[in-house]
Amino acid sequence: MARTPRIALTPGEPAGIGPDLVVRIAAEPSAAQRVVVGDPQVLTDRARQLGLPLHLTPLDPTTPPRPDPAGTLHVWPGCTAPRPVTPGHLDPDNAGYVLQTLTQAADGCLDGTFQALVTGPVHKGVINEAGIPFTGHTEFLAQRCRAPLPVMMLVAGGLRVALVTTHLPLARVAEQITPERLETVLRILDRDLRIHFGLAHPRILVCGLNPHAGEGGHLGDEEIRVIEPVLQRLRAEGMSLTGPVPADTAFTPHTLEGADAVLAMYHDQGLPVLKHAGFGRAVNVTLGLPILRTSVDHGTALDLAGSGRADPGSLREALDLAVHLTMAPGGETHDPHSDGGTP
Repeated sequence: MARTPRIALTPGEPAGIGPDLVVRIAAEPSAAQRVVVGDPQVLTDRARQLGLPLHLTPLDPTTPPRPDPAGTLHVWPGCTAPRPVTPGHLDPDNAGYVLQTLTQAADGCLDGTFQALVTGPVHKGVINEAGIPFTGHTEFLAQRCRAPLPVMMLVAGGLRVALVTTHLPLARVAEQITPERLETVLRILDRDLRIHFGLAHPRILVCGLNPHAGEGGHLGDEEIRVIEPVLQRLRAEGMSLTGPVPADTAFTPHTLEGADAVLAMYHDQGLPVLKHAGFGRAVNVTLGLPILRTSVDHGTALDLAGSGRADPGSLREALDLAVHLTMAPGGETHDPHSDGGTP
């Protein structure tokens, strides 16, 4: 029998819909032991507000994990929001608590207490308003795990789309598409598709940067100068890489037919198609970390917090994917002391 995984859940911004989603998910049984790294009082209050039953049990990490029945969650001790939480109302005084939950959950993954981390949405603005420099979950976890280059990949509707660059102004994208970065991202993508998704020989479709993939240099030369040489070099090592292909046809059924994942050069080149294919069910998977981390693909939705109208679909998918990847053959997380994928 497969070992029951112990999965860490961080609700994210306490005034947002994260606690709502966690409470909603708790109403369903799970093949994993779900451990919330967060304030139990916030969860209890939100469950009461939503009219949902919730039984919280302090985690004893020395006991073997067992699947959770409906209505049950385990909680990691010691996480308390310093200020009372009101749904829909941000409080910068709770920003440090949000990062504390991420730190403790990541550390628990690194030391083997948890087999994966599933994160709810955080509010970057209020964390920065509190005077804490913060650009996002991905960068924070990469720093905590000492991973040199995290890679964002979203999964939905049968698609896997990874990104060479993420949250950058469009004017800065081209300068970031360097041979070194592209090669590192491709190595991480190839490796983690093997490790986490059990693909023995991943087939990766690589988009060009420019319209029509540069049209032979007439619409930009990044494909000729940067992308093609990197692909040729890695193909010689045995990687299965197709491209650079024009992004406007990369997602047609015929082109996708032989691909296990698509690598887009920038955020809005790849993610609009993926979110169209599976909005509300998309899952963000961070590659290049020494831990397995999945996340929702949406924000804090402050206007929906405590209303009972927040859709738990993305969190459910993120949890299900984390459970599947930890229980499936080839789905074990890799060595926490690995180099994070640098070539």
